[in-house]
Amino acid sequence: MAERLATLPALMRIAERPTQGAPESHVKRYIILYFATLLVLVPIDFLFLGTVASGFFNSQVGDMLGQIRIAPAVLFYLLYVVGVLVFVSGGAAATWPFTLGYGALFGLFCYATFELTALSLLKHWTWPVVLLDVSWGTVMTAISATLGLLLANWIAAKV
Repeated sequence: MAERLATLPALMRIAERPTQGAPESHVKRYIILYFATLLVLVPIDFLFLGTVASGFFNSQVGDMLGQIRIAPAVLFYLLYVVGVLVFVSGGAAATWPFTLGYGALFGLFCYATFELTALSLLKHWTWPVVLLDVSWGTVMTAISATLGLLLANWIAAKV
């Protein structure tokens, strides 16, 4: 544990180091990374929500569900990917193992924040919903951040 804490300042110095190249290349990298991550995250989440989660959420909290509101859903995905880039994959020193681990942590914290708040406030929210959704958010964010980074690195090398 102490060894891990000792490496944190070193990781922070790496993340703060200015990267090589012109500012335009940094902007291009972030744009590619943003769209690559979005391209991975949205289909994976839709697949999960449309198959596994649909029946489960209906059985657990179906009386609380309404029609999907497109604008807030789109806004969530657009903002969530910004969070993934800012806190997980956007640093110049980001590697796939780093992104996989910190993507999982980011997903865990974000999804647990919502789920535990809902569990504390909504009378029909259940522990099974919390456990499934937090687990999914952890896995989905780790995979999306990592595949987004790998895809962006591949695309950036080509353009």
